[in-house]
Amino acid sequence: MGVDVVLKQVSRPGTSSRRRRLAQLDIVPDTDDVLARICERSKLPMLRRVDPYDDLILTAAEMPQFLDEVETERKLTTDDQERALLAAVHHLGEHCSTQPCTELHLESD
Repeated sequence: MGVDVVLKQVSRPGTSSRRRRLAQLDIVPDTDDVLARICERSKLPMLRRVDPYDDLILTAAEMPQFLDEVETERKLTTDDQERALLAAVHHLGEHCSTQPCTELHLESD
């Protein structure tokens, strides 16, 4: 079970949570279950929260820790496929941390 990382724009006209709308801005697909395996073996707290059977939504407030953990795993791995995937995930996380009204969705298959 892979974990796709999706950057989404959140719009909420008015005050009702039922009017919340999400638009996909970018995606890093986990077609070979690489991210799922990284998160499963990780000892880092935020990456350990990633579940290949359930979705996880992260906000800009959570990005500093998420980015640090992704970068730590990227530095630890010797696998080129893992390194490339983590770099792409880090890139989406950076966008989430700087763009207002965005969320990073880690979506299970």
